[in-house]
Amino acid sequence: MALLSKLVNGVKEGVTSAMQGAADVGSAGVNAIKTVTVDVLKGAEETLSSGMDAAASVVKGALDGLSDLGVTTVDAIKGTVSGAVQGFKQAGGRHEQGVKGAVGQAVRSAKDFGLDLGKAAVAAVEGAVDGVKQVGGDTAAATKDALSAALDAAKEIGADAYDAVRSSLEAGVDGAKDILKSIKE
Repeated sequence: MALLSKLVNGVKEGVTSAMQGAADVGSAGVNAIKTVTVDVLKGAEETLSSGMDAAASVVKGALDGLSDLGVTTVDAIKGTVSGAVQGFKQAGGRHEQGVKGAVGQAVRSAKDFGLDLGKAAVAAVEGAVDGVKQVGGDTAAATKDALSAALDAAKEIGADAYDAVRSSLEAGVDGAKDILKSIKE
């Protein structure tokens, strides 16, 4: 646990430093998070081997860092997840672990920040798919993994959260209804 806590803090500090004074949180955020993720995880096999927890720690640290800068919006989630997934893969992690960890943590963090969970889940799924697309991965598998992770995180939060997230995903993510039918609950 201490290792993941250090990871959260390292990413938080890196993102806060990189984003200080940035005019465009969107694209600047994606690149900053990707770069910080690679820097923090590169050569850290022990951290990468923790898989989903490492990806989740990156997202938590990045969102906490953005929050320190006054950015706590659903819009920041898409870029955060995209950058985390890209950086996780570039550092040697597996897409599936990066997607599941990043999306799940994005939904949990959205709850902590008091954001709309449904909108946050849609943004997290979109970010994960974008991140996988940017590194040349399987976007269909990423979509399924991201949807599953969003629902799992919502289920941990509670029944109302689960219903809201599922409804938002079905309405906001192309093909989600069919994919969610294939995912066993």
